[in-house]
Amino acid sequence: MPFGQTRSHFPKMWVRGRNSQSGYYRHSDKGKEKKPARKSGSLPGQAVLLLVVYGLFAAANALSGAFVNVYLWKESHNFALIGGFSLAHYVVNALTFFLSGKWVKERNKMISLRLGIAVSAAFYLLVLLLKSKAIDYAYVLGAVQGIGAGLYWLAFNVVYFEVTDPDNRDRFNGGAGLLSSGAGMIAPWLSGWIIVSMADNAGYMLIFSISLGVFVLGVIVSLFLRKRKLCGTYEWTHAFRNIQEKGNPWRRAIPALVAQGAREGVFLFVIGLLVFIATNDEQKLGNFSLITSGVALISFWLIGKLLKPHYRSATMLVGTVVMTLIILPLFWDVNYATLLLFGIVTSLFFPLFSIPMTSTVFDIIGRDRESAEHRVEYVVFRELGLNTGRILGVLLFIIVVSQSTKPPAINSLLLAVGSLPILSWLFMRKIQGIKTKKS
Repeated sequence: MPFGQTRSHFPKMWVRGRNSQSGYYRHSDKGKEKKPARKSGSLPGQAVLLLVVYGLFAAANALSGAFVNVYLWKESHNFALIGGFSLAHYVVNALTFFLSGKWVKERNKMISLRLGIAVSAAFYLLVLLLKSKAIDYAYVLGAVQGIGAGLYWLAFNVVYFEVTDPDNRDRFNGGAGLLSSGAGMIAPWLSGWIIVSMADNAGYMLIFSISLGVFVLGVIVSLFLRKRKLCGTYEWTHAFRNIQEKGNPWRRAIPALVAQGAREGVFLFVIGLLVFIATNDEQKLGNFSLITSGVALISFWLIGKLLKPHYRSATMLVGTVVMTLIILPLFWDVNYATLLLFGIVTSLFFPLFSIPMTSTVFDIIGRDRESAEHRVEYVVFRELGLNTGRILGVLLFIIVVSQSTKPPAINSLLLAVGSLPILSWLFMRKIQGIKTKKS
């Protein structure tokens, strides 16, 4: 479809169906030879290939993700700098999502996907070139990482929506969690072993180089994903108008996403950093990831396999309550044992929260034909909600550590932001199992 053309790619005759460009609606295809029906809940080939790309992206990040923060910490011993690195990432990530939406909808979303992986590779190339000077460019590096993540996740989420449907979305999310947990189990353990086995910072340089190579492999594999159809003209303010409509599910979904993002923004980098500070041993950080990701792998597999849409609200409540309560032992002592207990329990119960949360939001995007036509705008809207929360969470972290870095202050911060998923459940519980409309 030429740039700027306003005609939707959706044909006039629609029926409910799976594996469509819309994520739920498909063309009725009357008069054409019917293909063998796919088993309900199974994943089509393009969804499986997308999971492979996701797995490579997750593996590259798992190899070096936590150790980038540790590397910056060892060079600076500055909590605020680590927070600033993450803040730059989230701010630029949000801007990238918002500004790239037009390209993804009107031009080529696969270019965005591949470019995002390539820019993520460039981030590690810059770290390799800067070496110990990386702390002087921490905000720039955070911005580069944010650009790569924004380009990748925008395209990924749109394609994910297009190759899945409400019947297999929980299965896909379970598979994605399985892959990320598997990568998080093996890769950091391997990275920790490499770092402690090599002198000075040579181990860090090696694992950053391996991540660079895996990202390049991810670009190559992504070439086998088919080019997706264009889906009309991008409307900058379309999704935002939803929060003005009484009864619109986005009025509940957005604050739920902000609450989820606030927790993610802090916990994604603080926990690994606390493990290293408590032990001063990269291998123990690798062991921590090995154990907790192993638990998460089993949990994601079971929940992705067994969870049904009508159980989403109940499972979210259980997950959020347990994830909050397990923060309390840290007030007794922040050591490897209490952090490991926190990590294991969180890994076990986090899928109860994340799988229903993600699936429900994407079901809202595909609830009817009009909504599915604006899926790019809604994916951008979703990510802006998450990044708003992440930015607020990291800003709160920077404010707290600027005043005090003692355990009671940091633990109170963790409890405050760690309990926010309860708000996500409160907002989401009335829109769980949202019904799609026949057209």
